[in-house]
Amino acid sequence: MNSDVSYLKLYMTEHTPFAGFTRSVDEARYVVVGIPYDRTSTYRSGSRFAPSKIREASANVETYSLRFGVDIENVPIFDAGDLNVVGDISETLRRIQLIVKEIYTRSKVSIILGGEHTITYGSLQGFDGDVGVVDFDAHLDLRDEYMGCRVSHATHMRRLAERFGPDRIVQVGTRAVSKEELE
Repeated sequence: MNSDVSYLKLYMTEHTPFAGFTRSVDEARYVVVGIPYDRTSTYRSGSRFAPSKIREASANVETYSLRFGVDIENVPIFDAGDLNVVGDISETLRRIQLIVKEIYTRSKVSIILGGEHTITYGSLQGFDGDVGVVDFDAHLDLRDEYMGCRVSHATHMRRLAERFGPDRIVQVGTRAVSKEELE
């Protein structure tokens, strides 16, 4: 990352913060990033509204967990807002990669609010080496291409397997697959 450029400032739009938290990025350990993206959705679009709906719901959640004895108000969280997505999937994925990598280089943890599955690929593109993925999904999303597109909600896990190796991925909850994904 060019030290003169903050992609968090360049590519993000401020939003009502998650659970009303107003810490600065420097004070935070966790950085919330909304990615309102659903361009490759094929059955139902609308997941682009999820980041704002999750934030809206977070304002109505009690912050103390009896089970864990933790008050989330004491967790150092900064909400960076929403990524400015564009029509070009490659550019949107590049922006996601730059944002997540910047957060990581600041020794912070990204909390991504999506959007559809393709953003998972963008979120992990900036990492090298020892990466593991636990994927909770009803579908494998291991197609080589779907509807003429090699990077989509139906192919993102295949792209991750190609990048990191299939042994770095655990998939949980799969109930439907295509024949191609089993080959």
